[in-house]
Amino acid sequence: MKKTEILMDGLTFGEGPRWHDGKFYFSDFYSHKVFSLDMKGNSKLIVEIPNQPSGLGWLSDGTMLIVSMKDRKLMSYKNNVLKEVADLSSLAGFHCNDMVVDSRGNAYIGNFGFNTYSGEELKPANLILVRPGEDPCVAANNLLFPNGTVITPDGRTLIVGETYAARLTAFDVNEDATLSNRRIWADLTLSVDDGEVPAPDGMCLDAEGAIWVASPSTAEVIKVKEGGEILDSIPVSTNAYACMLGGDDLCTLFICTSNASGIDPEAALREKSGKIETVRVDVPGAGKP
Repeated sequence: MKKTEILMDGLTFGEGPRWHDGKFYFSDFYSHKVFSLDMKGNSKLIVEIPNQPSGLGWLSDGTMLIVSMKDRKLMSYKNNVLKEVADLSSLAGFHCNDMVVDSRGNAYIGNFGFNTYSGEELKPANLILVRPGEDPCVAANNLLFPNGTVITPDGRTLIVGETYAARLTAFDVNEDATLSNRRIWADLTLSVDDGEVPAPDGMCLDAEGAIWVASPSTAEVIKVKEGGEILDSIPVSTNAYACMLGGDDLCTLFICTSNASGIDPEAALREKSGKIETVRVDVPGAGKP
């Protein structure tokens, strides 16, 4: 069984891991900071997001896109200038979270859909699309906590994890970036005979078309193929919230882990149990993010 190594610790709650242009990036929720990190564990502060950063992506000109969670906005950062790109508050039921940006600069952004902090009843949420230079619109609705999202290398299929439905849902990506042909890509409730069902959080795609999925409910990262078969599992000592394939050969799996819940900021700030863990895998990363 593969074992992870700790690359960085002392974080409040790491999320949105990305490998871009030869560097690893991630958001640290409750410190409100976005960092880069090298393979020796040396971190660099990129930018602070007062209303809590989450999903990350890039435009072709190198502009970084950042989801600002609590005020439900999409921000851009380039040349030390932070700007608002889009206000998502009219379409998002509660905090915004993860994001994938395709090769044309189209950003697909998830949100909670309901106030998890107050114990509000579960409600479906939208996946929001922001095209370059356009107002945000709904790309898909009736998703149960749309979270980690990937786009296949050909740009034609988007797959989103529905955390509270324990499934990965696929769509065709149309020429205008809208989504169609909704279908279940993997039903994780069918992957276990008994015990806790994986809850998909952040995820990434590999070159064989399988998806590595972080599952905080089962304290592991699982490799899933279309149809729901689990090909591999890597346990972590706390909880796994997101993952990304990177490194020079794209065969290093970076995992954001924490002992604190993502909806308990006080505990996360107090414990600072967040870590970036790594493990080597056999198949390199592919597609977006």
